[in-house]
Amino acid sequence: MNVENTNKPIYNRVVLKLSGEALAGRAGHGFDYDILNDISDEVIEINNLGVQVAIVVGGGNIWRGRSGVGMDRSTADYMGMLATVINALAMQDALENKGMQTRVQTAIEMREVAEPYIRRRAIRHLEKGRVVIFAGGTGNPFFSTDTTAALRAAEIEAEVILLAKNIDAVYDDDPNKNPNAKKLDRIRYIEVINRGLAVMDTTAITLCMENRIPIQVFGLKKKGNIKAAVLGKRIGTVIKEE
Repeated sequence: MNVENTNKPIYNRVVLKLSGEALAGRAGHGFDYDILNDISDEVIEINNLGVQVAIVVGGGNIWRGRSGVGMDRSTADYMGMLATVINALAMQDALENKGMQTRVQTAIEMREVAEPYIRRRAIRHLEKGRVVIFAGGTGNPFFSTDTTAALRAAEIEAEVILLAKNIDAVYDDDPNKNPNAKKLDRIRYIEVINRGLAVMDTTAITLCMENRIPIQVFGLKKKGNIKAAVLGKRIGTVIKEE
C-alpha cells in the first residue's frame, strides 16, 4: 500500500522536537504567537487522528548554554534548562487555550510549576490522549535538548522523532552558504555522523541509532508538515537504517 495515498497515520506515538529558535520566528528571540498557535493547531489535529504526541522543546530563543562565554559551563546549561521550562509553559498555554489537555513534565523538579518527569506517568498521560511536554532537558548539564528528545523517545517507546526545524530538510552542505547544496531524501545515521551534518548532535544521533528510532526532519514554516509527517508523506529527510 502506498502510504502517501492514505489519511491514516503511520505512527501511534511520536516525539515532536521543537527548537527554541523555531518558536521565536523571524525575531530570533522571545515568542512568535502566530507560530505557537499554528503548532498547536497541528498538534491537536494529529492528536485527533489518534496519534499520541509528546513534545520536547529547546530554549535557544531565550538562552543557549554555549552562549555563556566565560561562565561555568554547568551553570550556563542549567540556565538553558530553565529556558526550556518557559517555552514548555508557553506551548502548554497555547494548546490549552484551544481545549487540548496537556501535562508539562520537567527533568528538574519544580512541583509548583509542573510535574516531575516520571516515565510511567508520562506514558499514562499519552494513553489518555493528553499531550505531554518534556522540559528541563535531561536534567544534567552537557546534554542538548536533541539528546533529550532521543532519550525520551527511547524511554516512552515512540516510533519516530519528528524534528521540526527552520530548514526544510537535511542537505549535504549548508544551503545558506552553498546554493548548490543537495537535498537528501534519506540518509543513514552513521552517514550523518561521518559527514558531520548539522542535524542533531552526535550523542543524540548515536542514541537514535542504537535504539533504531527513525528521525523525520522537516521545515516548520510550511503549515501542514507535522500532519504530513505522521501520515507518511514524503517531506524533508528521513534518517534511519536501510
